[in-house]
Amino acid sequence: MDIKVDGKRVFAATGGKDFDPALPCIIFLHGAGMDHTVWALQTRYFAWHGHSVLAVDLPGHGKSEGPALTTIGAMADWVWALCDAVKVKDAALVGHSMGTFIALEAAARAPERMRGLGLVATGAKMPVHPDLQAAADAGEHKAYDLVVDWGFGKRGRMGGNTAPGLWMTGGATRLLERGTDCVLGNDFAACAAYQDALAAAAKVACPAVVIAGAGDKMTPPKAGRAVADAIEGAAFVTIECGHMHMIEKPDATLDALRSTL
Repeated sequence: MDIKVDGKRVFAATGGKDFDPALPCIIFLHGAGMDHTVWALQTRYFAWHGHSVLAVDLPGHGKSEGPALTTIGAMADWVWALCDAVKVKDAALVGHSMGTFIALEAAARAPERMRGLGLVATGAKMPVHPDLQAAADAGEHKAYDLVVDWGFGKRGRMGGNTAPGLWMTGGATRLLERGTDCVLGNDFAACAAYQDALAAAAKVACPAVVIAGAGDKMTPPKAGRAVADAIEGAAFVTIECGHMHMIEKPDATLDALRSTL
């Protein structure tokens, strides 16, 4: 589905059904350097169970026009501009990694528009090692290799895809390679600069779930727990995976989201 937001073309997957703004809406926000494809199972389930779904490609990512937005605040404002463009008054937001910061900030800026919140692989801060930032800024393949190596748990790096014949780490590498020049570096810088996650979490006033990966090296469970503790009434779920929950454990991730959304 193509949408015009601020005069730019935006692509969003709808889970295999036509988007209907009259239905409860869920917007899925991907992580750094990625796109809508990481949410394949989750979007399809919700689209076929009474929701309208938009798994977006953020500006400058996937099939959406650039340039990429450079701050989490700008991305949060863009989410509500997207909702206005499709005539949606309120929505549940689900984010992964960088997408959790976007969802948190959007929730803090417009709490009256929030129906629910799902945070997959989050933390109060997401610092980036200077060497990784430099490699990403330069568009070096080493940055993709490091992200994939650190992003997947042990089982994910050895195979273990629930769909036979599919290669988790290879697919993630190809996804990062498809990104526009240096978009990964742009996203890393935005994450590292964002320091307001806990302040935003304290303003959340809707049902929320924080989902952590037991083997996540990037946003370990204790980091996710800190965010969950800052959200009144938030559920906290840990599943056996690394940082790429939706790919490593798609069913468990879906179940955790269903419990709240």
